[in-house]
Amino acid sequence: MVASSPSSDLPDYRAKSVGDEPVTSVLPDGDIAFDPHGFSSSDDELLASLGYKPEFKRDFNLYTTFSVSFAVLGLLPSFASTLYYGMGYAGTAGMTWGWIVAMFGLHSMPTSGGLYYAAAVLAPEGWGALAAWITGWSNWMSQITAAPSVNYGTAAMLLGAVSIVNPDYTPQNYQVFLLTTFIMILHAIISSMPTRWIAQINSWGSTFNFVALIVVVILIPAATDRESRGLSRFTSSAEVWGSIYPGTDFPAGFAVLMSFVAVIWTMSGYDSPFHLAEECSNASIASPRAIVLTSITGGTFGFFLQLVVAYTVVDIAGALDSDLGDPYAAYLIQCLPQRIAIAILSLTIVAGFFMGQGCMIAASRVTFAYARDGCFPLSKYWARVHPRAKTPVNAVWINALIGNLLLLLIFAGDVAVGALFSIGAITSFVSFTIPIFIKVFFVGNRFRRGPWHLGRWSVPIGVVGLGFVALMVPVLCFPALTGSRLTLDEMNWTVLCYGAPMLFVMMWWYWSARHWFTGPKINVEHLMLGRGGNVVEGRHLARDAVKGQAGDGNILFY
Repeated sequence: MVASSPSSDLPDYRAKSVGDEPVTSVLPDGDIAFDPHGFSSSDDELLASLGYKPEFKRDFNLYTTFSVSFAVLGLLPSFASTLYYGMGYAGTAGMTWGWIVAMFGLHSMPTSGGLYYAAAVLAPEGWGALAAWITGWSNWMSQITAAPSVNYGTAAMLLGAVSIVNPDYTPQNYQVFLLTTFIMILHAIISSMPTRWIAQINSWGSTFNFVALIVVVILIPAATDRESRGLSRFTSSAEVWGSIYPGTDFPAGFAVLMSFVAVIWTMSGYDSPFHLAEECSNASIASPRAIVLTSITGGTFGFFLQLVVAYTVVDIAGALDSDLGDPYAAYLIQCLPQRIAIAILSLTIVAGFFMGQGCMIAASRVTFAYARDGCFPLSKYWARVHPRAKTPVNAVWINALIGNLLLLLIFAGDVAVGALFSIGAITSFVSFTIPIFIKVFFVGNRFRRGPWHLGRWSVPIGVVGLGFVALMVPVLCFPALTGSRLTLDEMNWTVLCYGAPMLFVMMWWYWSARHWFTGPKINVEHLMLGRGGNVVEGRHLARDAVKGQAGDGNILFY
């Protein structure tokens, strides 16, 4: 598209129309992305087409983006941290069949762009801001609970290792809290470093995670000493695939569904590349490719890990109720010599540290992005980029503070702090589902496919994903016990921990935010060429862009 100046004092500009870019933008189709100094890269040009100016260095590539994503996925530490739910609710049958079924449902929930942005631009007219508001807050809650829950699991494993070496030691809640808080602070320091350093550290972490996972999958079946305990080397397939452990008061089929929380939480980090898209080169290809690589790699190796544990576990009840305070550590001691168990536990702890680091990075980018659009109180502070590090340092530390406050749930007991895991699963579901629901039922021809897309399978796969979510969200809110056995300590607090903040957020929307929150804001300077040919200088407001009130042929400057 050629934009000719209606005034003699303006040069001719030749630039791409937003309508020609493979994005669904908050800008009207006639707007033209333009930089008088020339775009430094095609990534920056595409970002301008979305209405944003580049604020980060693009030091991530496909591998380093995949590294963060795989680190956030953290198969080995994720599996270890959620063993209480994956094995404790339905036993080995829940682990094996549960992984297969849940993975099918999860892979029916792909995203084709930033959740919050997609919800805003795909929603029917007049509903974009509300869709972005709900999606953004749900996704943010998912992000800020990730690092605390991961680091809680890492701290529990570390103290469990101490208990193995010193049987007289029993971890106390305050010790778990202090150790988890210390890990959170370390992660905040690392996440405040320059992007290039963060990318390198996460490359190391991802490599370590992958190597540790392979070592564990091979070493456990090779070194198991079940035979010395009077057992067969491996549990029979009939028991592994057909035995339902009575870990809940619900029927076996429902218990298997409840065990899905382990799979959902484990795989919930595969969308992390989208949070790093503004720091990644060739982002329109590298980000979705990193997501595909993460989901395929995670799903495959995760299933093998499930099988290894299912075929070697000795006593499920003993692992769940062990004085070690960590079911994974107790399981390892059951089926392995102590030295090998300690070695595997050490690998898992280090992998968990890198996983928590990846979660902290992803959460800070989400906080920055939403603060940039004014979602939060004091947004101008959380949206600042450090001039030297070129990273959102303020966003990192506010997330760390909130995460440490959430860790106070440790003092309310294992079930209460377990709500962090269920919240992560449900909030991910809500934030993923809203843009998919809008795209399936309301978008029609308004959606522009990017370089990677599902083609004709997009709608049917989306329908399957929506059905899976509609089934699982209520299931994730059920407690394991019922009737007189259900006490306050055994309650599932997910509804309260997610519902109360979201109720406040919706009240805030009704009383205030709906008057000033307009969804994604455009932060590029521009000249606006009106329909009548008049030249108007200034900043293009997101409100006008969303409502389609701006004139066609706008030239955007930054």
